[in-house]
Amino acid sequence: MLRNFLASLALALAAPLLAAPSGAPPGQAVAIFAGGCFWCMQGPFDDLPGVSKTIAGYTGGRTVNPTYYDVSSGTTGHAESVEVIYDPSKVTYEKLLDVYWHNVDPTVKDQQFCDHGTQYRTAIFYTDEAQRRAAEESKAALDRSKPFKEPIVTQIAMAGAFYPAEEYHQDYYKKNPVKYHVYRTGCGRDARLKQLWGDKAGH
Repeated sequence: MLRNFLASLALALAAPLLAAPSGAPPGQAVAIFAGGCFWCMQGPFDDLPGVSKTIAGYTGGRTVNPTYYDVSSGTTGHAESVEVIYDPSKVTYEKLLDVYWHNVDPTVKDQQFCDHGTQYRTAIFYTDEAQRRAAEESKAALDRSKPFKEPIVTQIAMAGAFYPAEEYHQDYYKKNPVKYHVYRTGCGRDARLKQLWGDKAGH
């Protein structure tokens, strides 16, 4: 009896945290991914039919309403992330996971390409139990079929509050295509993705 009560209490306390990021309109759902520089993570999801919007931001840490300066210091615990608003009737969460994996290097801890620090870690932040199971299953399947030898170290964690980044970071790849291309190429992102994933590499 006591065990059941404690289990129910734990679920009740967890529910607000699981629901915290969900700001999707009716008929839409939310997915949250961290894959290094958020400039590079909006495009792959924006191109996907069924995705209505992506938002660059910060999540996974302690600081409330962090700024880019705060997060880039590496002291907030937050990761640069993208919130993906999508229509589950048009694109599945599993498809989003597939796009995610092929746009990151899941073999390194607390860095992505030329960017180093916990703020650049790879992570899948699930918003409900179904997403958690799908993420775990996706990671396990990838671990069995991966075309590289290194272990997958990407974090799978419960989502908390998501804080949108400053406006100049939103859709940076569209607003500043030349600077974005210079950054992405100079950081070695595409070269490493190609090395890891071959023809399935993201862009």
